[in-house]
Amino acid sequence: MTEHERDLRVLSELYSIITPSKREMFDRIASERTKHIAVALENVYQEHNASAVLRSCDCFGIQQLHVIEKDNQYKIQRDIALGAGRWVDMFNYDEEDSPEMQCIDQLRKDGYRIIATSPHGNTPTIHELDISKPFALIFGTERRGISEEVQQAADEFVRIPMYGFSESFNISVSVAIMLNVFRQRLEESTIEWKFNEIEQTKLKLKWCQSILNGGPLIEAEIRRRLFEKE
Repeated sequence: MTEHERDLRVLSELYSIITPSKREMFDRIASERTKHIAVALENVYQEHNASAVLRSCDCFGIQQLHVIEKDNQYKIQRDIALGAGRWVDMFNYDEEDSPEMQCIDQLRKDGYRIIATSPHGNTPTIHELDISKPFALIFGTERRGISEEVQQAADEFVRIPMYGFSESFNISVSVAIMLNVFRQRLEESTIEWKFNEIEQTKLKLKWCQSILNGGPLIEAEIRRRLFEKE
């Protein structure tokens, strides 16, 4: 029996515990999830913005949020995030010397191009950026934008077209705009950008754990019961 076949049997057991509405929701939403795009935040200090970004990632089906915590700890306001932290995978980087490079190195290891967001210069817009390969969007602080370290390490830059006197959008608005455009472009493309069946199964297992009291222990007991004699 393959690992995926085992996961499917465990998922079936967990699905017998949760409600039919949750099962339908998990199946539907997991089929729309993507790791083709990842979002990274650098040193965001305003809690409502950090929480709004997390919520936007969930709304647009972005499964990975990476958080660089150099000077500011990432904090979530529950009334803004509305439980999105339960559904999105968060990765925190707080290495003392260079959390920016810790994050970027990990993203590159995972196969992402590093795309820094900036309103300045003659850089590709969100309508022009090549989206054929996985990419990670890095957003900077509300006041200073991305750091010099991230600018130097980035593979490419991208911007939102601006038509007014203001130089930039609020960070949570910028994230929402970019994810909306990139999601639409992926939907209209022939790129294979959604989770495959194996990835969806693992994601649904994780979501089942998150909604069940003692979820990890329940799954461990199911696996012991089903497979201990193999």
